[in-house]
Amino acid sequence: MELLRRPLIYWVFLSVTVFAQFSNAFYLPGSYMRTYSTKDPILAKVNSLTSIETELPFSYYSLPYCQPPGGIKKSAENLGELLMGDQIDNSPYRFRMNVNETVYLCTTSPLNEHEVKLLKQRTRDLYQVNMILDNLPVMRFTTQNGVKIQWTGFPIGYTPPDGSADYIINHLKFTILVHEYEGSRVEIIGTGEEGLGVISEADKKKASGYEIVGFQVVPCSIKHDPETMTKLHLYDNISSVVCPNDLEKYQIIREQERISFTYEVEFVKSDIRWPSRWDAYLKMEGARVHWFSILNSLMVIFFLAGIVFVIFLRTVRRDLTRYEELDKEAQAQMNEELSGWKLVVGDVFREPESSKLLCVMVGNGVQILGMAIVTIVFAALGFMSPASRGMLLTGMIILYLFLGIASGYVSVRLWSTIKGTSEGWRSISWFAACFFPGIAFIILTALNFVLWGSNSTGAIPISLYFELLFLWFCISVPLTLIGGFMGTKAQPIEYPVRTNQIPREIPARKYPSWLLVLGAGTLPFGTLFIELFFILSSIWLGRFYYVFGFLLVVLLLLIIVCAEVSVVLTYMHLCVEDWRWWWKAFFASGSVALYVFLYSINYLVFDLQSLSGPVSAFLYLGYSLLMAIAIMLSTGTIGFLMSFYFVHYLFSSVKID
Repeated sequence: MELLRRPLIYWVFLSVTVFAQFSNAFYLPGSYMRTYSTKDPILAKVNSLTSIETELPFSYYSLPYCQPPGGIKKSAENLGELLMGDQIDNSPYRFRMNVNETVYLCTTSPLNEHEVKLLKQRTRDLYQVNMILDNLPVMRFTTQNGVKIQWTGFPIGYTPPDGSADYIINHLKFTILVHEYEGSRVEIIGTGEEGLGVISEADKKKASGYEIVGFQVVPCSIKHDPETMTKLHLYDNISSVVCPNDLEKYQIIREQERISFTYEVEFVKSDIRWPSRWDAYLKMEGARVHWFSILNSLMVIFFLAGIVFVIFLRTVRRDLTRYEELDKEAQAQMNEELSGWKLVVGDVFREPESSKLLCVMVGNGVQILGMAIVTIVFAALGFMSPASRGMLLTGMIILYLFLGIASGYVSVRLWSTIKGTSEGWRSISWFAACFFPGIAFIILTALNFVLWGSNSTGAIPISLYFELLFLWFCISVPLTLIGGFMGTKAQPIEYPVRTNQIPREIPARKYPSWLLVLGAGTLPFGTLFIELFFILSSIWLGRFYYVFGFLLVVLLLLIIVCAEVSVVLTYMHLCVEDWRWWWKAFFASGSVALYVFLYSINYLVFDLQSLSGPVSAFLYLGYSLLMAIAIMLSTGTIGFLMSFYFVHYLFSSVKID
């Protein structure tokens, strides 16, 4: 009986302690480690062709490349990969562990006009081939101005500066880095595309072998003799070739040309261990600049926010102290004077305009903010590994769906507080369930028509559309309604003062109050804009973003600054007898979204100069608009809720007759 009374946490702790006795080290997360014996076959996969010039992904086999002997087979993809436009297929590239060889693949039939036009267009749009081996993207190195730069993927072809002709990349020199694994006492827990698995002590012998810890390529263009090459068969060994430097020896792209594809592979032993194999991909360019810029931004914002907050605290405390030190007669006399926020006591909790929309936007903001916080916390702890492609986006969507219950609860609770009754909660819940998802659906549908028109793999398939609609109406909407029902059972927040029947006239202002509200967004934007640059670079320039620890700090700082800015603006409006603070509190912090969208346009003009064509610009602006709306709802919610708490606390701290 004594054992049964032990708390659950005791048994959890005991289980973890016992399990830890059987292992020395863990790696979480990443793909499930695979080991290969000498001559074991290793198959490479290919992802969609991508370009930083167009941002329109296309299928690898939309170009006349060699096809695998068993036909094209698509890999299973998660929701995030499909939405990101990934299309992972098998490929004819086959390697044998620790076997260095040069191999012939195939020779195409004579190129027709359509194929030549497509190859030239993709080459000039700087499209990249994205190959994957053992869940590692292929990497290549180039030297620019004496600086070694690493890239993922390799170009389809090469166009010389004079633009006289286009040449195709038809020979690949692969270098595969391998680490010998001897089945040491290491427990590996994986969450990658191969699934969850554990290598235990019992599997030592089975696991012993070679791990793939690096995948590099040197692309070449070589003009082969088609007559000689057509006599060869798939995977025949050929003599090693040297990449030429003379354009005349490159394989030109033109009609009736037959292109032979070959590759060679070299296995190199490496000291890199399997858990560290992603380190080479996650090294960000300009790391020192990134660190110092973020730290400098944090220090400046903390300093500014501290000054604003201290001044504000002193001002409010002095007001309250002066008021409480007066006797009742003096208080009555003071109430009759025209002195600031105390005059709007009968109007400060008057129902705002478009109160239904405000309740819905705050509920949606809570949902988006909760999703962002949980996702970034999990990513900062290492659960959103880049080895698990699409996991970040999939996790965000699942979290958003299940946080619908919070959206419904907050929307209906706020509605009940404003109206004094929960009547009409169903329409509020439905509105909350459809507001932001509806906006996202309209924007993504418009973008999808553009992608469909371009035959891009980035277009959402019809089947996925129905899946998303199912998730929306069968999971998110019911949960939002459940949250709304729970909101009706919660006690409405009671106002500390009564509202007058006749609204008080607001004194005329020399300048529009909305000007101050819009200007307030600059301070939260100051915490965000440096990190925003790296996030935009990772999205649009194909770079890995993995400094989620910094992003978590910036997010927490953004929450603090949004709350402070909104409270200060609300107090300033109340001091000039402007009791319409509800929407202004929301947009005081929510206006940061305007600056984010303007910065996105600035990034498009000055940093994405390679982006070409109206279609690419339309896609960029569409996604940027969706991001700005999500930021507006989440930051506006922070400011509104903090201002509501502040106004409630302020007017409950002093009794005014």
